[in-house]
Amino acid sequence: METEIERFLRYLAVEKGLSENYQLSVRRSLESFRNYLSSEQGVCCWKEVSLHHFTEYLGLRRLEDRVAASSLRVNLIALKIFFRHLAAKGIIPEDVAEQIDSPKSDKHLPETLDPDSVSKLLESIEDNRPLARRDRAILELLYASGLRVSEVTSARLENLSLEENAIRVTGKGNKTRIVPVGTAAREALSNYLEGERPQLVRSHTGSEIFLSKWGKKLTTTRVWQIVKERAKMAGLDSNIYPHLLRHSFATHLLGNGADLRVIQELLGHADIATTQIYTHVDQQQLRNVHRKFHPRG
Repeated sequence: METEIERFLRYLAVEKGLSENYQLSVRRSLESFRNYLSSEQGVCCWKEVSLHHFTEYLGLRRLEDRVAASSLRVNLIALKIFFRHLAAKGIIPEDVAEQIDSPKSDKHLPETLDPDSVSKLLESIEDNRPLARRDRAILELLYASGLRVSEVTSARLENLSLEENAIRVTGKGNKTRIVPVGTAAREALSNYLEGERPQLVRSHTGSEIFLSKWGKKLTTTRVWQIVKERAKMAGLDSNIYPHLLRHSFATHLLGNGADLRVIQELLGHADIATTQIYTHVDQQQLRNVHRKFHPRG
């Protein structure tokens, strides 16, 4: 069973060109299901898997492990494409996973920061501290351009144009898009590129914009840590993480009148239905304002 998982992951990497993060997510989903099959059901071959195994596994994950519906959907998508692949290769007689419906979403609205909190976070970073210019540029770019953390870590010098206030990034599905860089982010990037990045360059350094103190490309985990560290130093109590700045970017644009289709392009969403979640956030904010300020709210 492990052999087929490894072959499938190589297929995703080599033939589909999917990101390491996506491959890791798929691996976790497949290995979790395989562990359940072997330890709980005594199944040692993919041919032996039935619809019953899927439904019981998803039920246990939902009820006993209390896994969110959104996470179960991610797991199930990975299992579906894996079993579709096994069936296409003739490794299993039929694709039993095809019959399973995805769990309904919990419909949680994305969290956002208000503009004042964003300003507090960004402006708390003082240029005279070690790596402060780098960290300020990262946070400014996350908020100004709504980038995913993986897009920030993979951003390259040749794809950044400070003259045109734009950056080209590669997102999900290996799709590229050009995103505007705001004035504040442009200034922060310029300060970092001129005053700090040259000091981080080593003989092995590539053309990634953001470097570690050893001159290597920053990992997504490290950017998460940087955001949390800077939020704590700014005195923000809420749980701050990179994607929160992306959510805030979209919500603030919508709140100031930006067209939903434009926001979809900026975020790199393939389907506008994904972007429409921000209309619900905006409506919720309107209700909160009404409740707070209307005499009979």
